[in-house]
Formats: sequence, structure tokens, C-alpha cells
Amino acid sequence: MIINFLADSVTFGDVILAIAKAAIAFVVCLVATMLMVWFERKVVGRLQNRLGPNVAGPYGLFQTLADGIKLFFKEDIIPSRADRFVFQLAPYLSLVPAFLTFAIIPIAGDFTTDANGVVGDGTVEVFGKTTTFQVAELPIGILFFLAMSSLGIYGIMLAGWSSGSKYPLLGSVRATAQAISYEAALGLSLASVILVSGSLSTNGIVQSQAANGLPNLIVTGFVPFFVFIIAGTAELNRPPFDLVEAEQELVGGFHTEYSSIKFAMFFLAEFMNTVTMGAIIVTLFLGGPAPWFDLPGIDLSLGWFGGFIFFFTKLLVFLFMFVWFRATLPRMRYDQLMDLGWKLLIPISLGWPLTLGAIRVAQNGDIGVFDSSTADVILVLGIALGIMAIGATVLQMAIKNSADERLASRGLRSVPTEPDDPKALSHTSHEKNGAH
Repeated sequence: MIINFLADSVTFGDVILAIAKAAIAFVVCLVATMLMVWFERKVVGRLQNRLGPNVAGPYGLFQTLADGIKLFFKEDIIPSRADRFVFQLAPYLSLVPAFLTFAIIPIAGDFTTDANGVVGDGTVEVFGKTTTFQVAELPIGILFFLAMSSLGIYGIMLAGWSSGSKYPLLGSVRATAQAISYEAALGLSLASVILVSGSLSTNGIVQSQAANGLPNLIVTGFVPFFVFIIAGTAELNRPPFDLVEAEQELVGGFHTEYSSIKFAMFFLAEFMNTVTMGAIIVTLFLGGPAPWFDLPGIDLSLGWFGGFIFFFTKLLVFLFMFVWFRATLPRMRYDQLMDLGWKLLIPISLGWPLTLGAIRVAQNGDIGVFDSSTADVILVLGIALGIMAIGATVLQMAIKNSADERLASRGLRSVPTEPDDPKALSHTSHEKNGAH
């Protein structure tokens, strides 16, 4: 029955079209990754008053290709204490999810509004087939993105565990803790986007922003956007969150024992993930291929190619942002990394969708405290800000008390107690002796 259904609904042309889209997307990913490596080297070089690559090809464009060819022909070494199967599988577990995530991103298409007020759906006719400029237009694209971002960490974790060495193992343990900490904030920040867009599809989210005339960056109130950028940077293990491969501490981190093409695959996955994360940010918060505005006297409906221009321009801004982070921000301490994720990002990303939901209810007039829905919205905002202020105060007090107790347990600071308490006297005498 299933075979008959597939035979009736899927034609040979559909199969050819799907294969062609997948092949084109794979080539685009590889070329974009190669250019991203060159772009990062050139920008970091300029920011550090250097030239960057400038020998291999015009403006050093072929330097990444030369590095890839060199790594391809280098000797592939497997440590004697490594788990051979898992050691060789890990690079693929890092690379494949990056490509699969890129498959759900609409990179072009016409999402402009016509004279009748109808927003384009980004589709195009190819050999009589209606399709979109993405490999797969999934109705649950956001959930697929979260699943792939969670799966990608298995490559890093298994690479460190299977190497049979301590430094890679420490790197993989760090990667696991970091992924758990920031995956929660990443997912919760998407709740606001889903709430205002009413769709789990990436194409549907772009159409929603085009119909509103405003990107989700503004509609969601900026907070989920900044939370997503911080959590996404941590998910990418890029500076200032690159503790997974901190060379001053862990030699090379999880990929210390890798060489040749396997090391190149980790390198490729890192930069492909950077391009993919930038594309996801553009799609979810900045309208993807949809234009932001209408210019008087200028027709922005350039068809699907106009959508690609808008998408690429927005993407370039965020790729520069990631490179800027790398060139300017120092690496965080591990305790700072954990504090930022658990004590700041998760509470904010958990409370903000509730605030947006309450504002939506107030705008619909369902609260009814005042005669005006605007007054109800102001009331909701006031209550939300008050709760946030109280929560932040309580959290800071708890953090301070915990820090004081830790220091006091090491004899570095006295804990406020009763004057006759012998513990207070002992701490006071200890501090005096230390001062002398």
C-alpha cells in the first residue's frame, strides 16, 4: 500500500529535482565554507594590522583550497589506544548535521507583496515543477534544526572519548556541558519566534515576516535575537566560547589526535556550521530573502534573484560579526561560561515568551482591566518588568551568598554571624594574622 502511494504521488521528475537540489546545496555549502575560511583570515588579518593570505591565487582566494589538498594527502594516523570505529565515525557526525541544517534554509525566492497585497511564497517553476529554493521545505523545520544542532555535538564528544588521550577527553566533556547549557537557551529563544510567526516552517516564518512588514527582530522585542546570537555562538564553539579546543590548556582539544582528511572534516564542519548558523539567524529574525522595505520609484520584485541578493547581504553582516568576535573578544573562563548560560540566558529566554504571550492577550482585549487595550499592554509590561527585577535581585543575592560561603570555607572571607559566635572570632583572627 505504501509503495503504491509513493508510486502515485512521487514522479521520476520529483526524484531528479530532489537529487539536483541536494547536489547544488552541497556544492554551495562547500564553496561557501571555503570562502568563509578565506574571509575570516583576511578580516582578522586586517583587524590585526596584517595582510592575511595574499599569495595563493588572486587576493589569496585559493589558500583554503591549497590547505585542503595538503591535508588530503597527509598521513592519516590513528592512535594505538583509540577506538578505531568511533574515532573514524566522529568527523562524519560533525559534518553531516551541518549540511542537513543548511537544507531547510530558503536562500532565495520572491517574497515581495504584489499590487493586490498578496505576499509571495518563494516558489519557482522548474521544468514544470513548483519548488522552493531549499532542499526540503519541512513543516517542522525549526524542530529539525534543533535536532541537528543537538546531533552535531555527538561528533565532538565521541572524537574526544575515542582518542584514548586525556586532553581530547577533557575537550569533549567541556563540549557536552556547554551544549547542554546553551541548547536550552537556544531552543527557548525560538519559542518567541514561533509564537509571533505561528509556524514551525522556515519558509512560513519568512512569509510571516514579509506579511508583517517587520522582521522578527523587532516583533519579538530584540531580546530573543540577542539570546539566540550568544547561545548560537556558544553552540558553534567559537570565541569567546571556544573552551572546547582551548590551545593554551588542552593542546588542540577534542581533535588533538586527528590528522589528514579527518582533521580537515572537523575544520570544514566548524566553518560550515558558522555559515549555517548565520543563515538561520537571517531566516528567523531578519526575514531571510524577503526585503525589509520599499524604496520609492524602485521595483524590488527582482524575482528569485532579488531574494538571493537580500539573503546574501544579510548573511554577510553576521559572518563579519562572528569574525569580529573572534578578533576582539578574549576567551571566557569556564565558570563565566556556565554562569552566563544557566543564570542569565535561560531565565531570560524562559520569561520572555510568557511576556510576549501576555502582551498578545492584552492586545486582543481579553484582560479587560482597563477600557483600552493599550493600557492593558502597559500594565502587562510593568508587571513583567517588576517580576524580572525581583528575580534578578534574588538571583544576585543568592550568587553573592554562595560565593561568600565558598570563600569562607577556604578561610578567605568571614561569614556574617553573631558577635559571640566562635566561628566569627576564628575568621577574624585568621584575617588579622594574614594581614600581619
